[in-house]
Amino acid sequence: MATQAGGAAEPAPGGLPDRLPRRFGRYLLFDRIGRGGMADIYLALESTGLGAARRVVVKQILAELSRRERFARMLIDEAKLVAELRHANIAQVTDLGREGDRLFIAMEYVEGFDLNQLLRQLSRRKIPLPVDFALFVVREVLAALGFAHRAKDDGGRPLGIVHRDVSPSNVLISFEGEVKLCDFGIARAYGSASDEGAAGTGERPRVIGKAAYMAPEQASGGEVGPRADQLVAGIILWELCAGRRLYRGTEDEMLALARAAEIPPLPDRGLPALADLQAILDRACAPAPEDRFESAEEMLHALDDYALKNRLVASQLRFGAFLSEHFEMEVIRQRRERELAARALELGPPVQLEPLSANVPNEVAATESAYDDDVTDENPAVALAELALAQSSSPAPSTGASSSEPASSEPAPSEPASTEPAPSEPASSEPASTEPPAREATDRTVATGFEAPPARVEPQHTQRLPSVDPGPDDGVRVPIWIFAVAALMLATIAAAVYVLLVP
Repeated sequence: MATQAGGAAEPAPGGLPDRLPRRFGRYLLFDRIGRGGMADIYLALESTGLGAARRVVVKQILAELSRRERFARMLIDEAKLVAELRHANIAQVTDLGREGDRLFIAMEYVEGFDLNQLLRQLSRRKIPLPVDFALFVVREVLAALGFAHRAKDDGGRPLGIVHRDVSPSNVLISFEGEVKLCDFGIARAYGSASDEGAAGTGERPRVIGKAAYMAPEQASGGEVGPRADQLVAGIILWELCAGRRLYRGTEDEMLALARAAEIPPLPDRGLPALADLQAILDRACAPAPEDRFESAEEMLHALDDYALKNRLVASQLRFGAFLSEHFEMEVIRQRRERELAARALELGPPVQLEPLSANVPNEVAATESAYDDDVTDENPAVALAELALAQSSSPAPSTGASSSEPASSEPAPSEPASTEPAPSEPASSEPASTEPPAREATDRTVATGFEAPPARVEPQHTQRLPSVDPGPDDGVRVPIWIFAVAALMLATIAAAVYVLLVP
């Protein structure tokens, strides 16, 4: 499985573009990180109901395989077994299900490379992999295999787990120096689907796995046991120490080489105690299963003894520092850019805010503009109250006056009311209303946000709030008897002190 961020979206099977990011159930797929004959592999964000998100790897099983009942059944059975494996060197399966017509597997995300990508990066940059790090990677893989091979159910019965697809692409390496093995049991389910498809066509069932990383019994289509995984671990160790691939050629040519299991000696590259290391490889990669180590743990102990004897013991901390120094910044930056873009697209386009005055009548907009001019840097609450009082103090306009004419600030002369209309203005047929216009109250409410409190104000001028200037009578009044009691107490104390001090 690949974990390195790719470039642009690659075409999906069938030639259709794979547009990313996109939703897949509760997962947001934002980066394609691998593809195989069984599944498309994506880096995704898993969202929870409370809004939290975490990175996971989602394997979308191909639609053709997802429709095969036998494959789906075996994949589910194998995934249930693997979900019980809790080990530091095994990538955890977090989810298994079906979304639409596609089966999928979700697993923990390991921030780094798979071993195949790491070797390519080292080759491209011409950086040699130190032999102590090569031994460290293989020892961690053997620890994962040993744990899986000896796993038992709740009743103490062996689960019989065999990986069947140990290869560099399934060895995950984090920038913290962690080594994790993934995809336990998937090759077995894929093999069942291949047999099912071949049965209907009369073709020879396909040998499942990667031809370059197969034991002879697996390449021949025979029974595969734990020692087949052990042999492939030996092939990976050979390639890391030799600096090149063991088997090359077409798939059929590599299958023929795997059946023969003719593994050449390691080239002399200055490795310490090369004969001891070659003896370990010869036993691990023996053609007959019975000639190999009894278990992955036995091979692990042999490599530990070799590393200790030749001072080639590496720690996870040192290995992580080596990876971070050469690769971390570039890879992390690319992945974070894709993740941030996916989060932004998930939130949607930015919100366009429009000013309130664009959607209200001109009169209200003019009132708000006046409010903006009137408010100064003084206390906002005082300014709002002053504005409310100023607007409430303005007299109500007459029913016959134009709205564009300002109201007069002088009081009207006290003349007796005439029953005849003025010659310049026609008499109104409706009685004059004594209530203030509703429009003024509406404007006052919009401008200040609250109704002005009722107050007795003079119409001749704008009333302002008086400043607070406490007078001499505004202080706290103390009753006179308190002073009398205090004086009596002081006199008593003085008398007692005089009696004690004067002989």
